[in-house]
Amino acid sequence: MSQNNQSSSPRLLDVADLSMRFGGLLAVDGVSLTVHEKEVFAIIGPNGAGKTTVFNCISGFYQPSSGQIRLQDVSIARKPSHEVALQGLVRTFQNIRLFKSLTVLENLLVAQHRQVNTNLLSGLLKLPSYRRSEKEALQRAAEWLERLGLTAYANREAGTLSYGMQRRVEIARCMITRPRLLLLDEPAAGLNPQEKQELQQLIDRLRREHGVAVLLIEHDMSLIMGISDRILVMEHGKPIVTGTPEQVRSDERVIKAYLGEE
Repeated sequence: MSQNNQSSSPRLLDVADLSMRFGGLLAVDGVSLTVHEKEVFAIIGPNGAGKTTVFNCISGFYQPSSGQIRLQDVSIARKPSHEVALQGLVRTFQNIRLFKSLTVLENLLVAQHRQVNTNLLSGLLKLPSYRRSEKEALQRAAEWLERLGLTAYANREAGTLSYGMQRRVEIARCMITRPRLLLLDEPAAGLNPQEKQELQQLIDRLRREHGVAVLLIEHDMSLIMGISDRILVMEHGKPIVTGTPEQVRSDERVIKAYLGEE
């Protein structure tokens, strides 16, 4: 777990009084949170607490009913997901969304399509600018394959890899776009204990070596307590407590939410 004082780090993401209504259902009710640079911030809570809805609002898949979402002081609350990604906020999904029939390398190249020179004429004519951007995209893909231990799988179809390896490809695909904030939705789901430990080390490395902040939803409590700087606990769409792992672990409201009252 990070030892740095997060309160002294610049604020990266500010969510204020976020609410999301689906017809008569208030799925998220008045959620506020702040993520600082290089911080690992977790959202936890029982099933149906509204965690994924908060994620979908932050990442532009839903337009919130009310509230503010600001990334480095720029409002992203009404922007579609592709524009939010261009601002430097990318996410994974609980159900892995790779192009299963493409190779691992091709998945990483597709992720860079906005950064590669996509001018149709220069592509057709194979102009130097197009060839140069193509070469840079390949280099970046090779670097991230190596960083995440995926080089040996570069030419394998993504769908043939183990679940743990597919998670790595998904994270590599996010990181290749050089995000400032990485949102991980249930990254430990379906992983064995060894893979969970490797995931924890990977998240810590991304923060330390690549300066990315991480916001995650997760049910695995040992992972959450081991990696998070701060944790927001939700229940029935409402925030009940935000604090360090130590504060959250011993909070009566959290114990009640998870275990029920005697």
